[in-house]
Amino acid sequence: MTSDGTIIVEHLSKSFGPVRAVDDLSFEVAPGRVTGFLGPNGAGKTTTLRMLLGLVRPTSGVATIGGEAYGQISRPLRTVGAALEAASFHPGRTALDHLRLYTPQVGVPDARASQVLELVGLSEAAHRRVGGFSLGMRQRLALATTLLGDPRVLLLDEPANGLDPEGIRWLRGFLRALAAEGRTILVSSHVLSEVEQTVDDVVIIARGRLAHASSLAELAGMARVQVRAVSPDAAGLTALVDRSAWTRTDAGDPRVADLWDVDAATVGAAAFAAGLELHELSSRDPGLEGLFLQLVGAVESAVA
Repeated sequence: MTSDGTIIVEHLSKSFGPVRAVDDLSFEVAPGRVTGFLGPNGAGKTTTLRMLLGLVRPTSGVATIGGEAYGQISRPLRTVGAALEAASFHPGRTALDHLRLYTPQVGVPDARASQVLELVGLSEAAHRRVGGFSLGMRQRLALATTLLGDPRVLLLDEPANGLDPEGIRWLRGFLRALAAEGRTILVSSHVLSEVEQTVDDVVIIARGRLAHASSLAELAGMARVQVRAVSPDAAGLTALVDRSAWTRTDAGDPRVADLWDVDAATVGAAAFAAGLELHELSSRDPGLEGLFLQLVGAVESAVA
């Protein structure tokens, strides 16, 4: 058992009738790091977060925070701060009044409301009605709400949604500073490129299943350069690929070979030696986003 804010998900599953939203999912989220919880829309991210918070009962499996299920935590709002989906605000209330509604529930003095507004850069908007806030300002107010109890663990669902480039840069620095204090930060997103400069670790899911979990550095190390060779001689190209034992993915055209684990110079030299005419020989680095899509695609193909 752990009490340091570590999130542990073990064989978690959830079915809604015939739909398997989360399927035997297991991963850990460590304190002191920002973890990206990634997957396409409908992958099961929000359902998983809701099970972590006791809002949805798992069909099977266990999810704990600091060694306890959320419902067993004695002061949950002081331990876990969560912002799931679109936050709801009364348009006629000011930002400060909105936060003061929650301070008694969290068990903190009203002065904490002003403190968290300052933390998220909304001090000057404290007495403005929320109805006039931009989406980015609403995102900051939602984050301020999660911070009222000074929680050790933060669960944030698409927190960068609606933020302009400056706001995204601010969010990156802010979350990293919170993690540096030893907090556990889990941030969901359906786009890796949106969070790749923010996160230390990644948990990627698709169709409710785990596709990959590692540090971001380990994921980057998995990226493979793809070589594309195009020849008018489809049979000759296939023979060269088979003879060389290169890994080829189906490009939908027998005259096109998308190759892995080989460089363009090697392919070009082999084609020249075989007298094979090439119309294109190029290297393509899929980058982290491309690798993310490959991992997701592999799971989706397996499930289909």
